[in-house]
Amino acid sequence: MRNKRGISQAFSAAPKGIELRRATLFDVFDMSRILIRSITQLCAADHDNDPDIVARWTANKTPQGIRDRIEGSHDLWLALLNGQPVGVGAISPEGEVSVLYVAPDGTGSGVGAALLARLEAELKEAGHDTGRLDSTATARGFYLKHGWQTEGTAKAGRYGPCQKMFKPL
Repeated sequence: MRNKRGISQAFSAAPKGIELRRATLFDVFDMSRILIRSITQLCAADHDNDPDIVARWTANKTPQGIRDRIEGSHDLWLALLNGQPVGVGAISPEGEVSVLYVAPDGTGSGVGAALLARLEAELKEAGHDTGRLDSTATARGFYLKHGWQTEGTAKAGRYGPCQKMFKPL
């Protein structure tokens, strides 16, 4: 049985060619490249190609910044498409999707949807009944398409407009 926004997606296998796995310290360089490429090439609606905003946004997306998250309390995931790393996702202990980025060469492949479904399932398994996230302008439509709802009005964030969103899990 499926609900309106595809709860069955959260528990189904990833589409063919997509592999999702927990990130390790050996993945930090690939993850850094994915995050920086996604931000610089796909998020112009948020940073308007302003080099200062891009620099601030990517400052903690270094291999060391990612290592700190892996060694901290965030649960990081890596998405591979046909064996190539193309997506990064993370959840916080507070029940937030704290990171979800797909590299330009992975967009439109289902990687983002598969990664989001995995993160939602992980949140539910951890005992959260509602997922939360802060969406960029670039990603807002993606989240709405996958059953997330806006909460309040968009506000100015550190890197551009930020919309709080939630989804019952």
